[in-house]
Formats: sequence, structure tokens, C-alpha cells
Amino acid sequence: MVLKIINATEARVGTNLTLEGEFYTVKKMDVSKTGKHGHAKCRIEAENMVSGNKKVFVTPGHDRFEVPLVNKNKGQVLSVTDDHASIMDLDSFETIEVSVPAELKGQIDINDNVEYWNVEGTLILKRKV
Repeated sequence: MVLKIINATEARVGTNLTLEGEFYTVKKMDVSKTGKHGHAKCRIEAENMVSGNKKVFVTPGHDRFEVPLVNKNKGQVLSVTDDHASIMDLDSFETIEVSVPAELKGQIDINDNVEYWNVEGTLILKRKV
């Protein structure tokens, strides 16, 4: 569900974008204006929100991007396996299954409070609270 569509020149550092069906966060952006009849060009460096892969691309300033809806929630860890954690949402008390990113493996234990993001139906474990 897209709530907002922005031009490439309106993107700022920290803006979330949907590119080729994946979710990215803008880490660096440069806008260059060209000559008398040219169009502005945007060089965007973005990081994938799920895998952490970086992507650099150049696009005309009038290109449009979708901004995904990001819900930030808090939960309590019920159980932890090698690469998945079972989390109870602290607001709705529902239990969800989330994969644990590499930087958080070994840091999360049972009964820890964590922050997870719901990005258009994709659940991402972000940090220990």
C-alpha cells in the first residue's frame, strides 16, 4: 500500500524508497543541475533495509519513487533459535516469527525487549531496547 510518491529531487538522507520491489534507505544523495535545456540528475546511494546491500544509481530528477509505509513496534522475545526469534508484540499481544540479523545474533535472549519494523508486510528486527 503506497501512501506517498515523491520525485527523486525530494528524497533526503534517511528517506525510505521502494526500488525494483525492494525497500531501501537513502544514505547519500547528490543533485546536479545540467545546462540550459537539461534536466537535474540525482545520484543516490541507498542501503537495502532487509539485507543491508548497497545500491548506487543515477536517475533524472523528475523520476518518481514510492515511499513504503513503515510501522515501528516493540516486542518481547519469547524464544530464540539460530536465525529466528519468536516475538510477542507489546501492544496487540500477538506472536510473530522474525529472522534475526547477523549483527544481533548472540545479543538477544529470552525476555529481552526489541524493536521491529513492519515494512509493507515484511518484518525486520532492528535493535535491542
